[in-house]
Amino acid sequence: MRVFKTGSATVFIEHEGEFYQKDIPAWDTFINRKGLYSLLKEELKDFAKVAGELPEEAEFAAPVGSQEIWAAGVTYMRSMEARMEESKTAGGGSFYDRVYNAERPELFFKATAARTAGPGGTVNIRKDSAWDVPEPELTLFISSAGTIEGYTVGNDMSSRSIEGENPLYLPQAKVYDACAGLGPCIYVTEKPLPPETEISLEIRRGGQPVFTGRTSLSRIKRSFPELKDFLFRECSFPNGCFLMTGTGIIPPDDFTLALHDEIRISIPPIGVLVNYVGKNL
Repeated sequence: MRVFKTGSATVFIEHEGEFYQKDIPAWDTFINRKGLYSLLKEELKDFAKVAGELPEEAEFAAPVGSQEIWAAGVTYMRSMEARMEESKTAGGGSFYDRVYNAERPELFFKATAARTAGPGGTVNIRKDSAWDVPEPELTLFISSAGTIEGYTVGNDMSSRSIEGENPLYLPQAKVYDACAGLGPCIYVTEKPLPPETEISLEIRRGGQPVFTGRTSLSRIKRSFPELKDFLFRECSFPNGCFLMTGTGIIPPDDFTLALHDEIRISIPPIGVLVNYVGKNL
C-alpha cells in the first residue's frame, strides 16, 4: 500500500486499487510503528473511501515529519567509479575503493524535513559549486525499533566539485538548504522489494530530456538490513528515520544541473518523484 502525507492532518492511502483518507493526530506516531503494513491494513476499516482517484502527487508533501534523513555512499560500483574519478587529483581516489570493499559502509547525515523538498518541490544547487547532479536512491523508512517498514524515492542532491576537491568536504557537498527530495509516498509492504526493482532517472531541460539512466536493486553491493544495522549501532531515532541507500546512476562528467531543470526519479511500485532545480544558494 502507498501512504501519502498532506500539508494538513489528512493522510491518504492507496491499497489494492482503492483509495482511503483519514485525519490523524500526528504523522510521526502514525508511521513509526513496528508491523506497519498489518496495522494499516486492519485500520483501513476506519478510513473513508475516496471516490475516483487520489489528488495529483504534486499536491502531497514529503513523507517526513521530525525524522532525520541519512544516506549511504559507495554502495554501487558505478558510484565508486565516479567518486574515484572526481577526487583523484585531490589524492582521495583510493578512499572510495576501500569503502566499497570494507566491512563498514559509508553512512552520513543528509537532511532534516526543513531541508527536504516534496513531490513537485524545488531542490537547490550551491552557488559555490560548478558541478552538480541529482542522485536517485531507494530510501528506507525505518522504525524506532530498527525495523524496515517501508520505502520511498530519494533525491540526494550532490556537489561533485566540492566533494571532489577533498573528501573531507562531503558535508558541504551534501548538506545545505533544499539539498534533498523525498516522496511521493511511503510504500508499505510485508515483503522486501525484489532485486529486479528498477530505478530510473530522467533530467529535462526546456521540456527535453538531457540525461536518462537506469539501474536495478540487483546491482547494489550491500543489503538493506546491513546498512540499517550499522546506522542503528550507536544512534537512536525516537520517531524512526529515513536512509537513502546509494545511487547506481551517475550522469557523465561533462554534465551539470542548471536552473529550472526537471528531475524525474521513478521506482515502481513506489511512484515518481519530480523535483525542479531552483535558485543557487
